[in-house]
This record gives sequence, structure tokens and C-alpha cells, in this order.
Amino acid sequence: MSGSKYEDPEDYSYTAPIREQGNIYKPNNKAMADEVNEKEFHDVHTKEIDLVNRDPKHLNDDVVKIDFEDVIAEPEGTHSFDGVWKASFTTFTVTKYWFYRLLSAIFGIPMALIWGIYFAILSFLHIWAVVPCIRSYLIEIQCIGRVYSICIHTFCDPLYEAFGKIFSSIRATVRKEV
Repeated sequence: MSGSKYEDPEDYSYTAPIREQGNIYKPNNKAMADEVNEKEFHDVHTKEIDLVNRDPKHLNDDVVKIDFEDVIAEPEGTHSFDGVWKASFTTFTVTKYWFYRLLSAIFGIPMALIWGIYFAILSFLHIWAVVPCIRSYLIEIQCIGRVYSICIHTFCDPLYEAFGKIFSSIRATVRKEV
């Protein structure tokens, strides 16, 4: 810490502390200045997408991972010709691969647009309608709950205490006669 010498009215001299880092808006040291300049603001709408792992949250692991063996299987003793089996495997795999690509090329962008609009509407309604209505309801019900609690404690508690005192003097004994 560095500082300059100040005189106190009572003749006490002391050093006034000065921050090594400087002002938060104008840093003194180079490391802090570089840190402030290196801060970048990333837009969440333009994040990098992974072209290799396209299902990082494993949403479709159990649904659409269908291979040839999951659909067509020949039990022992019932086998077709090896060439037919290989051609069937290739036909199934290539057809599934390219037809999916064709369908996603034709309908992928329109479906993304439709789902984007749907989830935008859903988010809008949740943020601007559902949550405020629920919060308003909870605020109102809290007020009603307090009034209800006061009424119960005022009218029912003395009644139940009186019944408790009346029935507290009753003694029951059970005898078993043989």
C-alpha cells in the first residue's frame, strides 16, 4: 500500500491508504486493466453448436435409435440367402439415412419455425400471464388464510378446549370376565 502523509488537527501524522488496484473504472495496474478489457459479452442466441454430438442431453436415446436388427431378425433355422440379408441390411440403412435427410431438408426449417413460435408463445404466457396470476392468487389466499385462521382460533379453539375439559374427567376401565 502506498500513500501520502497527512496532518491531523491534533498533530497526529498518518499515511492515507490508497488502493493498489485504483478506481474500479480506471484501474491502476495493468493486470486489472487487461482483465477489464478482456471481458466479452456473449449473445446467448448465437452460441456455438456441436455438429458432432447433436443430442447432448440424450433426449432421443430410447426413441429413434432403431437399427436393422431392431426391426428385422431371422431366428435360428429360418435364414434367407446371405446376399439377400446383406442387400436388405444395406437397403434399410441407406433408405433410413437418406430419407431422414430428405425429410429434414424439406420440413426441418418450417418445423423449427413452428416450434420456435410455439415455445415463444408458451414462454410469453408463462412469464406474463401464468406466474403473475399464481402470485396474485397466493397473495390473496394468504390474506384470506389469515382471516380464516383468526376465525378458527377465535370461535373453535374455546369450544374444543371446553369439550376437552368436559371429557377429560371421564375414566374408562376395561374388565375381562371369564
